[in-house]
Amino acid sequence: MPSMDAAPHELTTADVDAWLDGFLPAALKREGIAGAVVSVVGGGSAVTERGFGWADTGVSGNDPIPVDAQRTLFRIGSISKLVTATAVMQLVEDGRLDLDAPVQQYLDFTLPVAFEQPVTVRHLLTHTAGFEDKIAGLFRGPDTELPTLYDAVTVDPPEQIFAPGTMPAYSNYANGLAAYLVQHITGEPYEDVVEREVFAPAGMVNATLQQPLLEPALSNMSKGYDSARSPEVPFEVVSPAPAGAISATAADMSAFMIAQLDGSLLDAATREQMQAPGLDSADIGGLAAGPQMTLGFFEQDRNGHRIIGHGGDLTAFHSQLDLYPEDAAGIFVSLNSSGLTSDSTTAIRNALSEGFADRYFPGKQAAAATSVTAGDHSGALIGTYQLSRRGESTFIRLYFTLSSITVAQGPGDSITISAITDASGSPVPLVEVEPWVWQEAGGQTRVAVDQRDGVVTAIGLGPAFTLQPMPATRAILPLVFGATLLILLATAVLTPVAALVRRWHGTSVPRTRYQARLRILIASSLVALLAAGALWGVAASALLSNAEPPPDAVFRTAQALSAAAVLGAVPALLLTVTHLRPQPGTGREQGVRLILRVSVSALITLAFCGLGYAVIVAGLLSRSITY
Repeated sequence: MPSMDAAPHELTTADVDAWLDGFLPAALKREGIAGAVVSVVGGGSAVTERGFGWADTGVSGNDPIPVDAQRTLFRIGSISKLVTATAVMQLVEDGRLDLDAPVQQYLDFTLPVAFEQPVTVRHLLTHTAGFEDKIAGLFRGPDTELPTLYDAVTVDPPEQIFAPGTMPAYSNYANGLAAYLVQHITGEPYEDVVEREVFAPAGMVNATLQQPLLEPALSNMSKGYDSARSPEVPFEVVSPAPAGAISATAADMSAFMIAQLDGSLLDAATREQMQAPGLDSADIGGLAAGPQMTLGFFEQDRNGHRIIGHGGDLTAFHSQLDLYPEDAAGIFVSLNSSGLTSDSTTAIRNALSEGFADRYFPGKQAAAATSVTAGDHSGALIGTYQLSRRGESTFIRLYFTLSSITVAQGPGDSITISAITDASGSPVPLVEVEPWVWQEAGGQTRVAVDQRDGVVTAIGLGPAFTLQPMPATRAILPLVFGATLLILLATAVLTPVAALVRRWHGTSVPRTRYQARLRILIASSLVALLAAGALWGVAASALLSNAEPPPDAVFRTAQALSAAAVLGAVPALLLTVTHLRPQPGTGREQGVRLILRVSVSALITLAFCGLGYAVIVAGLLSRSITY
């Protein structure tokens, strides 16, 4: 926690360079990051543009190349969405596009929707168009053919799962759709419009949307790495391209920040409109009391200073841009490696963003007082939640269900959210500072809650990331799925082991022909389960590595095998019934064996039923297999 009484440092080249030199080289080394660029602007000009570390580590045998802030290109990822939003707002400024008109009236194809309320341009820019998340095809290899922007938004689009304008849920598809509006309305390729209307007037002389890169950009492109000692990560092709494809230098990003602050790209009224919150409580209820989306930017507050910005992440490149519109300043950082741990880049970006604010824009803030309703309201928040940014219509529902977020009781009347942690990874206590608004104890993270009559409906994890209460049917899925797999896999392993042991000792279990057939059917279902698991593993591997999806036949076969595995419940139940039938003899030993057989058989039956429950709730048998 910084001292709120600290006097601000003067935003000069000498001071910023000293601050960066005192932090960034050591941080890059500690976290295993090969290279980085930083741009800082203030008062309408670039304060500093710095390169650190290596654009090419020489791991492939060539000579290492240091990062050059003026020449080295870094991928800025989703910060590219700010360029899309700027191009859209230019059309709004020209009167060629209405923020609140239905998007459909500008399109040459029918947008698939599930609600009567139309999707508007405002919804696209604030991530409230209501579309589910899709992962496959977002990142592709450098040799993959890039879909056209038209194909990216029309071929197998995501389903709409929220009413437009009601639920912030980050969407690459929505940004691609906004970019397509620019292309369709102007009648020119999106890339050409951006080059002429954004890059050129801003002075972004090296920035490009090329995928893959051509010379001279190719020679200036930084390599990407998992960590500083790792092999190169191939250049990623992003689709839809407007959502994350831009490559730019530190100098380009200085120019972009200055243009966003001084009005080079938009007139004052349009710039103010773009940088103001895009929705209000009439749209998103209580969430409006927390950080919001503007028409493109993520909003936050630190030390009493308003900040608008955006982050960007590809496999290897990780970036952050923060603007201080009332203070005419900004900072951009990009790293070309993911680092040694899963939060290496987050730690560096947060330290730079917060350190910049605390050093140059500190402010006095009174300690937040705990609301008198904290005790009543904290209990209402406790539970399991799911992200609004998720897939619903296909098998990746399982992935998002297993990635649940927990809200728990903290010290006193505070709460903790498992997704909001400190530098050590421990959840931070949040206290209610006004009804249904929570703030980090001793910190500045702020969370707003939407509720109906005291029942929580949404928690604002961030301007475009919302938590929703997870239905109980989903909340118990990890437990059911885990127990089911444990029992069935143990059965698959122990059954042949027991048979071998009996053969070794020359003993046998008396069974009727009918029971033997039922056991064969159960064994077949277990084999189907193992085979299905292997195929779903192939799909999961592609999902987690951003690889191309496997052929459709893999998914359909996995679905068929999953269904066959679930059908094992039928012979398992019938076998249990046969064990319940009266048996000759009434000895105590035989009675114990009977109870054991019935119990084991019933447990396996329940496990197969649990498998069926998990398969249905997880969406593994969904008609659509795209993700």
